[in-house]
Amino acid sequence: MSNYKTVFFTLGLLQIILGLSMIIPVLIQLVYSESDSGFIVSGLATIIFGMLFYLSNLDHDKKINLQQAFLLTSLSWLSIAIFGSLPFIFSEINLSLTDAFFESMSGITTTGSTIISNLNDAPKSILLWRSMLQWLGGIGIIVMAITLMPIMNVGGMQLFKISTNDKTEKVLPKTKEISLRLILIYLSLTFLCSILYKICGMNFFDSFTHAMTTIATGGFSNYNESIGYFNNSYIEITSIIFILSGSIPFIVYLKFLNGDKKIFISDSQIKLFFKIVIFSIFFLFIYLSIVNKNFYEIDFLSVSFNVVSVLTGTGYVTENYSGWGNFPLFFFLILMFIGGCAGSTTCGIKIFRVQILYQFFSNQIKKIIYPHGVFNMKYEKQNIDEKFMSSVISFIYLYFIIFFIVASLLTINGLDIVSALSAAATAISNVGPGLGDTIGPNGNFAEISNNSKWILSFAMILGRLELFAILVLFIPSFWRKF
Repeated sequence: MSNYKTVFFTLGLLQIILGLSMIIPVLIQLVYSESDSGFIVSGLATIIFGMLFYLSNLDHDKKINLQQAFLLTSLSWLSIAIFGSLPFIFSEINLSLTDAFFESMSGITTTGSTIISNLNDAPKSILLWRSMLQWLGGIGIIVMAITLMPIMNVGGMQLFKISTNDKTEKVLPKTKEISLRLILIYLSLTFLCSILYKICGMNFFDSFTHAMTTIATGGFSNYNESIGYFNNSYIEITSIIFILSGSIPFIVYLKFLNGDKKIFISDSQIKLFFKIVIFSIFFLFIYLSIVNKNFYEIDFLSVSFNVVSVLTGTGYVTENYSGWGNFPLFFFLILMFIGGCAGSTTCGIKIFRVQILYQFFSNQIKKIIYPHGVFNMKYEKQNIDEKFMSSVISFIYLYFIIFFIVASLLTINGLDIVSALSAAATAISNVGPGLGDTIGPNGNFAEISNNSKWILSFAMILGRLELFAILVLFIPSFWRKF
């Protein structure tokens, strides 16, 4: 029987950090004269539970095996979602357990779906907490994608190993320095984004909270109208720049700082990502111009903003794109699935899997034409073997199977087909708003059933943790290895 103490020791430490972070909303309450004691109660409860886990596992073995890495990854996100929901339950907005957990899970997975109907009048402390959850989820997924997921061989992420050693306990010490540098880069981008938002016209509070959700590509806003509330083109341009900054691999920033000055233009993921961005913007702009029979009636910035927001899974909106017609909505549904780059704050299938799948199909066609030919597959000068290829294909296959299962369950629980399909896509791809009148850009998830909220919450964590990191825990053979 393996030692679980390392897992629970780490969970305790994370809960203590989460509880201490609740002090920040309390300070905001003092600034804005809010008398709600929900954060104090929630913070104390979280710290107490964290201390119990921490102190009872002080004699833990500092090494961690592969199975424990899976367990730690899943329980980390789940425990933060549970304890992160406490302020929503104990605050004056008084959300139900289901609604509070949904909002918290949406935050920590950087999904951006919300059940709060009137954000404009919500307490500042709650608005800040929502942004903090997304910010923490953003840096959490970056560190995990670069350190743990390559070791766990999840959906082809082994391609991004930072070490050739497969033993987790030997890799983790090397990742501590990398993790610290990634956090510093993440902080710096957040700080810079906040300053530019302030210069462009936001007040201090809005610039701070929106900067956190922009870099995290989370999309939580302080207003029902999202970024469209400000009606400011400079804010929208700033948002586009920093959404894109959060959507590229953060390891690239490290390589750039280490002297590789051409990495931003040589990395194949980044190149394809920006090609998709540019193509999607111009394609949709031309389509809308033809349909409306007037180029001047279409706001190019609005098209650009919403394309970037949907593709990256950020979920900010500047206008209700549900009124653009059926094809743009279908096009957005496709973009939801693609997502950004691996090792970024975005979710979705990821650009590198799209690239590898294209190579695979291309090779299959070549083999039909040249049956005796030998065609090697490479990605960033690394050979792609059959084991790796099967990992990528199985991920994409499972991704769509889960999407259809979630959509089917949502229709059983009363959602119409458009809302069900878009809700399933937005949950598993961690985008935020769906399509249609109920959960579309101008709507929220408050009116859907509790069963649907729990289904979507599970889909959110599945999508955020690359499916296998969660599903492997339900396989009996996984536990027999302990």
